[in-house]
Amino acid sequence: MAKKKEAVQPELNIALVGHVDHGKTTLTERLSGKWTDTHSEELKRGITIRLGYADFNIYYDKENDFYTTKEKSIKSNKATVFQRKISLVDAPGHESLMATMLSGAAIVDGALLLVAANEKCPQPQTKEHLMALQISGIKKVIVVQNKIDLVSKEEALQNYQEIKQFLADTEYSDAPIVPISARANVNVDELLRAVQEQIPTPERKVDERPMMLIARSFDINKPGIKPKQLVGGVLGGTVKQGRFKVGDEVEIAPGYMVEEKNKRIWKPLTTKVTQIFSGGQPVDEILPGGSMALGTELDPTIVKSDTLTGCVVGLPGKLPPVHYDIELDTNLLERVVGVKDETDVKPLAKGEMLMLNVNSAATVGIVVDPSKKKTILSLRKPICADKGDRITISRRVGDRFRLIGYGILK
Repeated sequence: MAKKKEAVQPELNIALVGHVDHGKTTLTERLSGKWTDTHSEELKRGITIRLGYADFNIYYDKENDFYTTKEKSIKSNKATVFQRKISLVDAPGHESLMATMLSGAAIVDGALLLVAANEKCPQPQTKEHLMALQISGIKKVIVVQNKIDLVSKEEALQNYQEIKQFLADTEYSDAPIVPISARANVNVDELLRAVQEQIPTPERKVDERPMMLIARSFDINKPGIKPKQLVGGVLGGTVKQGRFKVGDEVEIAPGYMVEEKNKRIWKPLTTKVTQIFSGGQPVDEILPGGSMALGTELDPTIVKSDTLTGCVVGLPGKLPPVHYDIELDTNLLERVVGVKDETDVKPLAKGEMLMLNVNSAATVGIVVDPSKKKTILSLRKPICADKGDRITISRRVGDRFRLIGYGILK
């Protein structure tokens, strides 16, 4: 049987979420062969070390009905058939994970929720992450019951029942639960089977106006480099719709901040795409799906230290509008999740400061009018978003921001 050609560009983004120390980085290493905190060349890694991204391939051994991440099957030692390349987004830091996840389904197409079999379920962050997936509109979720090698059969079954009970009152009550040991490489083939069956590649909007969400921006020039060898700034992220080609003139909004007449304003940038990297390889064109990086002619000092994170890239004059103030139709949760003693979510108050996430952007909004169907907020940093976009809302509870609901941009 002719081997299906491997794709360069990943066609799917899957978020890896779960409570701290439940094995996210180990599973990432098991699937991709890489520790997400040891990537080399920043240009090739596309999205970020802070997000901890890695690509992996799924192959199929038809003879033994077996899924693997290897080109040769360990069951028959024969060549396997390539199925899909997938970008896995593993955010090690809880705060950055929530900010990334809360930016919504625009960046990820599905999620793996890790639950450790040797701890009671749910842990506070497990609960918060599941709520974040639900609010972000992510429908395809697989629960990974990890660390089954550390418990007895009876304990694993008891933990399984706890997971089922935890999911019962959510929209993920029928989500598959796959028991594995990432460390011992047990049952990872069944996890790959679940990914193939449960998280199909969505239909992409290839012919719509191009839009890329910037998750990271950086300068890859090393200190002491000669002026002639300087390269422009690099933008890492994911294409939401449309396509970008090398040589395209593009616009970036809201852009960069300047002070004029004692007032902070943001100015859009225009530049040219000089290189595109996907799956660690240079490509001429990029379509939606997976993480990628654009090389540009931008001054490297403008993009360094993630200054353009949260911006949107598109063709000049074809970007969503930039908002300094927004009007939302808000939907608040009944209770604050992620804290040990869950408290009721109080209505929004005039003058209250909230953290808002839309696409890949995070900003702070001050409540001007707290009316439920017409909440008006003044933004500290503008956002580039379309009418109807989902914006998640977090409120300061104790020492950090907690998810309390979402709003639809009017």
